[in-house]
Amino acid sequence: MEYRTIAAPCEGSITEKRSEFIAQLQPVLTVEEAAAFVEQTKAKHHKARHNVWAYCLRADGAVRYSDDGEPQGTGGVPVLSVLQKSQLTDVCCVVTRYFGGVLLGASGLTRAYSAAAALAVQNAKIQCFCEAVRLQITMDYALYGKVSYLLPEYGILEVSSDFGELVTLCIDIKKETHPLLEARLVEISCGTIQTQVLMEHYADFASVSDGL
Repeated sequence: MEYRTIAAPCEGSITEKRSEFIAQLQPVLTVEEAAAFVEQTKAKHHKARHNVWAYCLRADGAVRYSDDGEPQGTGGVPVLSVLQKSQLTDVCCVVTRYFGGVLLGASGLTRAYSAAAALAVQNAKIQCFCEAVRLQITMDYALYGKVSYLLPEYGILEVSSDFGELVTLCIDIKKETHPLLEARLVEISCGTIQTQVLMEHYADFASVSDGL
């Protein structure tokens, strides 16, 4: 199982017929955190006409949205759609609208809210978390060259290295790929390389490309 989220808060804004739409994207883990962010944003932009919002959470699969006074389906749904199409979770998006005096109509509002939310997503640093194994690999120096050449093929994340009497590497590897690496290490070392699973957790592999 894997999921995509954002690393930090970010924004995106557009102006449509003198109305300003400011999308604010926030990482959240619970309904309470999402609600607090919505209220915080409303307080910050209390002079705005509308603060439309939507969020998606892994916890209980919670999905909520609000048009905050806009015509039904023209605000919250488009914002939620952007989050879902981007496959983001554990995230809340609030789009603040400062009315510019010109009515946009239902289709215009839908496009504007979507565009602002999409721009915020575009500005975000996306994280891709996968089930991972933290693996400790211990070997003789004679095998280090082979192992260091091999590891990038398995899309690993380097955690630490220690060059003492033996070489000890600590890496994160996707859980599904771990058995394949273990078998390959046995193969290239005739079973002399020692491995130990330190823990299982979720790790961000967004910056890593699998060679397999």
